[in-house]
Parts: sequence; structure tokens; C-alpha cells
Amino acid sequence: MIGTFESIIIDCPDPRALARFYSQLLGLEIVGYDEDWAEIVAEGGRRPLVAFQQVAEYNPPQWPSQSVPQQMHIDVRIDTDFDTAEAAVLALGATSAGSEHPTFRVYRDPAGHPFCLIKPND
Repeated sequence: MIGTFESIIIDCPDPRALARFYSQLLGLEIVGYDEDWAEIVAEGGRRPLVAFQQVAEYNPPQWPSQSVPQQMHIDVRIDTDFDTAEAAVLALGATSAGSEHPTFRVYRDPAGHPFCLIKPND
């Protein structure tokens, strides 16, 4: 092993708003933010952290097209049915990407990054 996983940094237009979205989606705590940066971590400040950095003239991914590649995505394991989980993420500000499969569904966060809700057996 060379090192340990410390953080993932996600580009976006509004770090505070995207931190709130992922904090509610993943049950993580917002531990810091300013105008161009925000961070969330697991309870007790455990790493890795997810950070959001502001990018001027942000251009969101165009999934599934690769005209602007997705660059990264997060899989979120759910313990409920897809319809219940979908209603919850849409209420947080996500949008459906229109991709439904038996074991996962694809959404976009408020900044346009794709993420998937996946079933526990996936």
C-alpha cells in the first residue's frame, strides 16, 4: 500500500448547495465551507471526506453522451425500494437521468454530476 484514501473533490458551481445535497443523500456531516469550498465527512469526522470546489464557468457532464464526460460518479446503496429512494433524492434536488435498470437507477445531482442508486445485492 502506498497510502490511504483521504478525499474526493468534486467540481461544481455552488459548493455549499452541493454539500447540503450530498450531506442529506449520504447522511454525512458538513464540517466546513466558505465561498468556494465545502466539506462533508462521516459522523465523528472520519475520513475519507467529500469536498466540493467552485469552478468558474462550470460545464456539467452530459451523461450518457460523452460530449462532456461524466468524469466520476457515486454509487449510493439503498435499503428500500427504488420508488421510495427516488422520491427522496428528487425532493433533495436531484433529477432523473431516465436510466432505469433492475439493479440501479441513474440521477443527476444539482450540479449535473451523475450518481446511481443501487440495490444491496448489486
